[in-house]
Amino acid sequence: MSSNTKAFEEKMNGAIDHLNRELAAIRAGRANPAVLDKITVEYYGAPTPLQQVASVAVSEARILTITPWDRSLLRPISKAIQASDLGINPIDDGTAIRLTFPAPTEERRKQLAKEVSKLGEETKEAVRNERRDAMDKAKAMKKAGELTEDGQKSMEEDVQKLTDKFIKKVDAAVEEKQKEIMAV
Repeated sequence: MSSNTKAFEEKMNGAIDHLNRELAAIRAGRANPAVLDKITVEYYGAPTPLQQVASVAVSEARILTITPWDRSLLRPISKAIQASDLGINPIDDGTAIRLTFPAPTEERRKQLAKEVSKLGEETKEAVRNERRDAMDKAKAMKKAGELTEDGQKSMEEDVQKLTDKFIKKVDAAVEEKQKEIMAV
């Protein structure tokens, strides 16, 4: 890999990282603390991420337990979860909050699988855009005399290999998440 393609590889890696974060936040019926990543709680007048004011643990396969550091946060955390698009009613027992994840219906699983496919396609598009930018840079460098004809061809081949590698990573991540979603 040439140093010319390193920046493009980092950008493609960023696209994969973004996809993995988005996939982790999709609720597939199993308890996963990542579904709470976008939830914030009013704490001393400032919106604060839930993970910074409470511990989140998977107590059973379909149950998350949220234990706030400060008990006065139980009600605000419950309200924040209810106001979110999570679709789960929190159960407050006075010391902790439990979230029980129901098994998604067949229709909901199919809908989630479609969302996962869409995220995968968006990520592939981002990877292809990086490839296009890299190819344009190779042409510009050749035109400016910074690369020889062979150097340009070599850079383009490296970029294509990178693109293929990242497209395979996207396909694997999407396939894995879809299997998780469709498993009952």
